[in-house]
Amino acid sequence: MGKLQSRFRKRSDFYRESQGEKADNTFDSQVVQYELAHQGPINTVTNLSPHLCVSGGSDQAVVVYDWKQGRLCQSFQGHNREVTKVVCYPGSTWIFSASRDKTVLMWDLNQGDEPIQEFCGHELVVNGLAISPDGRKLCTGSRDNWMCLWDIESAKCEQRHNISRNLVTHVCWVPGSSSVVQTSEDKTIRVWDSRAWQVTNTFPAKQYIQTHCDVSQNGNYLISSSNGFGGQGCEATLWDLRQPGCKVVEYRGHLQTTACCVFLPGGSSQVATSSHDSSVKIWDQNTAACLATLSLDGAGPLVSLSPSDSNNFLCASFNSGLHHIQVDQGTNQTRCSGASSGGAGDLDIKAVARF
Repeated sequence: MGKLQSRFRKRSDFYRESQGEKADNTFDSQVVQYELAHQGPINTVTNLSPHLCVSGGSDQAVVVYDWKQGRLCQSFQGHNREVTKVVCYPGSTWIFSASRDKTVLMWDLNQGDEPIQEFCGHELVVNGLAISPDGRKLCTGSRDNWMCLWDIESAKCEQRHNISRNLVTHVCWVPGSSSVVQTSEDKTIRVWDSRAWQVTNTFPAKQYIQTHCDVSQNGNYLISSSNGFGGQGCEATLWDLRQPGCKVVEYRGHLQTTACCVFLPGGSSQVATSSHDSSVKIWDQNTAACLATLSLDGAGPLVSLSPSDSNNFLCASFNSGLHHIQVDQGTNQTRCSGASSGGAGDLDIKAVARF
C-alpha cells in the first residue's frame, strides 16, 4: 500500500530465449562447456575462494561451483522463490543468500545441506545484502523501503530504518569502514553510518534508476550503474566518497540497462560493467575510455559480475548460464567471442568457459 510503482522490472521470464533460438550457435567454438550450474536464468554470482564461486537464480538454488575445474560442488535448496543476491564472507565458508521469498538464509559449506541461520522481517523481495568487515553484522535492503542491520550470530534485527520510496536495489559495505552504501529505484545513492543507522549523505539523484554499486578496495571511490534504454541512461558513474556527491566521470556506451558495475582488482585502475544489451565492457577508471567490449549474443541480460583476479572474472546471464571471462592486459587488439568489438581498445578479452 502506497509503494512506489517502478518501471524497473528485472523479471527473468521476460528475457528467456524465443522459441527455436539456439544461443549455442552465437558463441566461439573454443569456449568450453561445463556442467550447468543452474536451470534457467542466473541473477547473481560472487566468489567464495580463488577457485569456488557461489550463484543464485530463478531455480531457487544456491550453487557452489569450482569454475577452474568445471565441477558443481554443492547445491543448497531452501528458498521457495528465486534467489536475488548472494554474498560470502572473505576467508570463511559462510554464504548468505537473499530471495524474492523475503528472507535471507545463511549457509556454511562445511555444515551440510541445511541453512544454519534465517533472517526474516522484510515484507518484499530482498535485493541488498552486505557483510560488515568484521563478519559480525549483516545489512539487508528491500523493495519494502526498509534497511535492516542484523547480528549474524543471533539472527536478531538490531536496527531498522524506513525511508519513503527507498526501494533498495543493491547494498555494499565500504571496506575497513562503518559506512554502508546503497542504491535505489528512487534514483539516489545513500551512505549510512552503521553505528547510528542513519543516512549521513544522499547523492544528487540521477536521471534513471540506480541498479547496482561497488566500492573500491581503498574505500575512496564508488561506482554506480543506471537503468535505461536505447542508449539513454545506461551509464555507470564514478563518485568520490571523500567528497560526497562529487561525480568524477561517467562510463557511456551500453545500449540498455547497465545491471552491474565493479572495480577490477590488482591495481589496474579499471572498472567493468555488464548490461542487458548482452555485453561486458572494461573501462579506464580515470579517463572513462572504453578499453574492451565483449559481446555475448544470445546470452540475454548480463546481470552480475564477480572478479576473481586481475585477469579473470565471472559473469551471470539470463539465457546461457555463467561465463568465465579472461582478460589479458597490455595487448594491442581486442577480440570478442561471438561478436566484433565495440570500438578500439588495448585489452584482449574473451569468454573461455560456460557452465
